[in-house]
Amino acid sequence: MGRKIDYNQNPFIVIWEVTRACQLKCIHCRADAQLTADPRELSHEEGIKLIDQIYEMDNPMLVFTGGDCMMREDLFELAQYAIKKGMRVSMSPSATPNVTKAKMKQAKDIGLSRWGFSLDGPTPETHDYFRGTPGAFDLTLEKIKYLNELDMPLQINTVISRYNYDSLEEMSRLVGELGAVMWYIFLLVPTGRGQLDACISPAEHEKVFRWLYQLSKTAPFDIKTTAAQHYRRVVLQEKMRDHLIEKGEIHYEDSITTDFASLHDGLKRAPKGVNDGNGFIFVSHIGEVMPSGLLPIVCGNVRERSLADIYRNSPVLQAIRQPDIYKGKCGVCEYNHICGGSRSRTYAVTGDYLESEPYCVYIPQALRQKEKAFQQ
Repeated sequence: MGRKIDYNQNPFIVIWEVTRACQLKCIHCRADAQLTADPRELSHEEGIKLIDQIYEMDNPMLVFTGGDCMMREDLFELAQYAIKKGMRVSMSPSATPNVTKAKMKQAKDIGLSRWGFSLDGPTPETHDYFRGTPGAFDLTLEKIKYLNELDMPLQINTVISRYNYDSLEEMSRLVGELGAVMWYIFLLVPTGRGQLDACISPAEHEKVFRWLYQLSKTAPFDIKTTAAQHYRRVVLQEKMRDHLIEKGEIHYEDSITTDFASLHDGLKRAPKGVNDGNGFIFVSHIGEVMPSGLLPIVCGNVRERSLADIYRNSPVLQAIRQPDIYKGKCGVCEYNHICGGSRSRTYAVTGDYLESEPYCVYIPQALRQKEKAFQQ
């Protein structure tokens, strides 16, 4: 994975929403999942064709998601096909009775790299409320126990919101106790069932990022963030304060705190930061291609055009990959090429995916210098 990647040509990661069917009723669900499968979802043959197209784009990482990906009957056939091609495959199923120890063993036997479970609070009260299903917390811990018994790498996904903001310390301890190799942090984006009043404030985002950086120094797991691109800026600033990098040097590689999760499963971090539509692309259950599942602008459909054609030539995706044309402070920020703000949150809050990240407190140097000159 030491090779350079041109995000104008190929993504580092492809998320495929194989189905929207799910038995849970999560209050933040970006997919607004349903109990039964959509009859329009990509067929097995179309799925195989999609996997071939993904592989041809310099073999990016592939993640099966949903809904609940386990409710797709041919899930393991699709995964095995991709793995036999040499692809790095992960999945994030819901912790429901569909996830049995036998299915976990089957996933390991076919060579699945990592298994992700969502855990959004350190107690049943918080997690079950978030997931809209009583007993979800205990069931999740039970499934994680099975996974640990199979010695399969565990990733825990947590959406940070108003509901769990005050229990993050306790949550981090639980992630360590459960033996996770990766804590995947999502900062809530108000789309789907997610509501704006459930988001933490811009100042609280900054506080979370600085806390995560300190945690990363001692945690027995790796930390990665999604819809939190400004965490990279915070890590760089903190490393400058710690004199780990020279002040003024801005390189994404310097913002990587740890990457020992990859020692367990080979799923290495991107060599440079990804953003919605920029190194990251999402394919829906019916083949619609979007910058991400949290930025629901349809750029094309794989039933009509190849994924490569859509990714490389969509005007929306081409614009997203040019941080210098972003509006407001994001466009002039010295960190915009390693951060760029969450295009998903920007779109959800402002209606314009090129606007400034509304939940970032940082004032770029260019604006500070302009203000200083004005005052003089």
